Amino acid sequence: MEHHVYFWLKDEHKNEADLKAFEGGLSSLFKLKGLLGGFWAVPAKVMERPVVDQSWDYALTMTFESVAAQDAYQVDPVHDVFIANFKSWWARVEVRDLEKGGQ
Repeated sequence: MEHHVYFWLKDEHKNEADLKAFEGGLSSLFKLKGLLGGFWAVPAKVMERPVVDQSWDYALTMTFESVAAQDAYQVDPVHDVFIANFKSWWARVEVRDLEKGGQ
């Protein structure tokens, strides 16, 4: 299954030092058990179209071996530390969890 998270940061945290700290926090999440892979990203500089949302600041995509592994990640202390350190920095967060369907 895949876990996608989109972050909109508050304006006061859009400075070089805070962005670097946030990126370090995102990177720390990739050390968790049950994670098959993933990465953090910023919006790609693609052609503007009405269906493309480029308003977010960072995205996190993670592939887990199972829904149970993703559930375990949600209560892992490393995840809790990330939330405790950065929750006050977010203006908005959206999560999209996906299970593979047909091709």
